[in-house]
Amino acid sequence: MEFTIRNAEKKDMPQVLHLINELAIFEKEPEAVEVTVEDLQKDGFSEHPAFHCFVAEVKSKIEGIALIYNRYSSWKGKIIHLEDLIVSKAMRGTGLGTALLDEVVKYGHDLGVKRINWEVIDWNEKAITFYEKKGAKVLRDWDVVWLDETGINNYVANL
Repeated sequence: MEFTIRNAEKKDMPQVLHLINELAIFEKEPEAVEVTVEDLQKDGFSEHPAFHCFVAEVKSKIEGIALIYNRYSSWKGKIIHLEDLIVSKAMRGTGLGTALLDEVVKYGHDLGVKRINWEVIDWNEKAITFYEKKGAKVLRDWDVVWLDETGINNYVANL
C-alpha cells in the first residue's frame, strides 16, 4: 500500500478532528472531545504553535495522525509528548502506525530531546504490545493526574 507521511497543514484539520473523534469513540468517551476545527487551526498554525502534527495520507485521504508538543522535564531537559497516535479503523495493521511513530521518533531525535512521552489506555493491549515491540517502556506503576476545566475553576474559586 502506498502512503505519504507529511507535516499537517491548516486545511487538514477537519480530517484530523474526524480521527480525534474516532479515537474518542474507540476509547468509549465520544462526548469528551471539545476541541473544534477552528481551535486546531488557531492553536496549531499560529506564530507560536501549541502542537505539531504529522498526517498519514492514503489516496488523498488522511488515515492517521500523530499530534505532538514540546515539554520540559526537570530531570531530563527537553522532551516531546505524543498526545495522540491515531490510525483509522479501516487502516489499522497496514503499517501507518509504525510510519507515524517512526516520524515522531526521528523528529524528536532531530530536536535532540531526551525522551518522548505518551499514554496508552490500560485495556488497549494491541497498542501496548505495539509500543513495547518498538522498545517503549509502559510504566504501569504510574497514574495520570489532571485537573479538567471544572476542577481548575473549583480550585481557583477555593484559593
